[in-house]
Amino acid sequence: MSMDEVKQVIVVRKDLKMGAGKLAAQVAHASVLSYLESSKKDKEVVKAWLESGQRKIVLEVENEELLTKLYKAFQYEKVPCALVNDAGLTQLPPGTTTALGIGPDISQKIDKFTKPLKLL
Repeated sequence: MSMDEVKQVIVVRKDLKMGAGKLAAQVAHASVLSYLESSKKDKEVVKAWLESGQRKIVLEVENEELLTKLYKAFQYEKVPCALVNDAGLTQLPPGTTTALGIGPDISQKIDKFTKPLKLL
């Protein structure tokens, strides 16, 4: 498996206008949570991702509704993913859904739903 074949994508809500530190923390949470989900599913894909530099792409969506639709689509397709719900200790109310981590998994499976999204 080559580096181009495996990646992880993080999708962040644009409407929350999180500060840089908060945004970085939410992206990190999404990365770790979805990595853990992928580790349960396909160890070969995860190994290839780890050995090829852990490619990550961070994208944005307009709001929670679109983030939830993406999450459901990936769940339906059985692509490992995880939603991040904020603890509410700083900038956001408790339980605010902030980000979605997808994969690592095969790029084509992820691109099926994320291709139209813009880079953060």
